[in-house]
Amino acid sequence: MRPHALATRSPEQSEYRLWEYLTAQFGVMSNRQSNQSQERNSNSQQTSNGPKLQTVKLVLLGDQGVGKSSIALRFVRGEFHEHGEATIGAAFLTQTINVSGPGQSVKFDIWDTAGQERYHSLAPMYYRGAQAAIVVYDITNAKSFNSAITWVSELRQQANSQIVVVLAGNKADIAAEKRVVAREDGENLALENNLVFIETSAKTGMHVPEIFMSIAQSTGRQGSTVRDNKGIKLGAKDKKKGKCC
Repeated sequence: MRPHALATRSPEQSEYRLWEYLTAQFGVMSNRQSNQSQERNSNSQQTSNGPKLQTVKLVLLGDQGVGKSSIALRFVRGEFHEHGEATIGAAFLTQTINVSGPGQSVKFDIWDTAGQERYHSLAPMYYRGAQAAIVVYDITNAKSFNSAITWVSELRQQANSQIVVVLAGNKADIAAEKRVVAREDGENLALENNLVFIETSAKTGMHVPEIFMSIAQSTGRQGSTVRDNKGIKLGAKDKKKGKCC
């Protein structure tokens, strides 16, 4: 069987994934993970000779087939697989980017969760303690947008109160006549819940980097832009009702 595109590929990553699960479920931690945790904490501080590295735990949420794995794969590897396999449980991967500022970088620990309904109850295990979340829906699928509304509500009730949430309408490259969810619907949901809003395409890569850069900048400063503004639209040049990005 062909492995999932985002399957972990090294023993170190696999062990990390296992112990991340056990820690979240039972509060246990291996000596190795404890050391890794200390290293991650130390990485968030300025060193005398190196850049400042901040680690951000990020979770992707949304229905099956909306493109969560594709967004993650595009961001981390610059790839797109037209017929990717469904995520089982969750996939873990990392990526580090440079952000504006002298010598500052952000390392994303990304949890790509399964979209099937039977895995919904496992989601709190992944968004617990997360600094950021990307709630993804498919602009050609009304049900996926309704699920996005549910995810946003759940995050506001159960996740970290300071979590940065991006609402991402995926598959914006698809022909306009196939659109079911209006851009204004996404904008309004973002305005009502203090979200960053963007329409994107994992297939073409359109606005995928902007999603993660916005999160990096928002989590890296006190009083993030997301909290100071009632819904921010990325990829829009003005405040008029715009074309699909």
